[in-house]
Amino acid sequence: MLVLLNDGIRYDGFQCLRIEDIRSMRPDPRAAFFKAALRQRGLRRPRRPRVSLERTADMVATAGRAFPLVTIHREEVDPSCCWIGRVIDVRRGRVSLLELDPMARWESEPTAHRLSELTRLDVG
Repeated sequence: MLVLLNDGIRYDGFQCLRIEDIRSMRPDPRAAFFKAALRQRGLRRPRRPRVSLERTADMVATAGRAFPLVTIHREEVDPSCCWIGRVIDVRRGRVSLLELDPMARWESEPTAHRLSELTRLDVG
């Protein structure tokens, strides 16, 4: 689970990635600047939410309990899309998500997404 910073150098939620998708990591060369900016603003690193990272199903279910909205990504299915909504249920290898449409209106019925297709989950 990663803590995200936005372009304004403010904390902006958390991101969960699949370990198998990470090929390499390196520190950001601007890390010292970011830390100084956060410190000057009096911003502290947010506490890690109670989201299980043991299995994808557990991660999605606990994220759904910890946050009113989640964003899921299925980058191998469609790298240009994400799905934002409320987790309704997680079972039989699927997550049921009551989604927000592009106009921020609730869809009338939940949509099921295969957990095996999830590549990323954003919350916060």
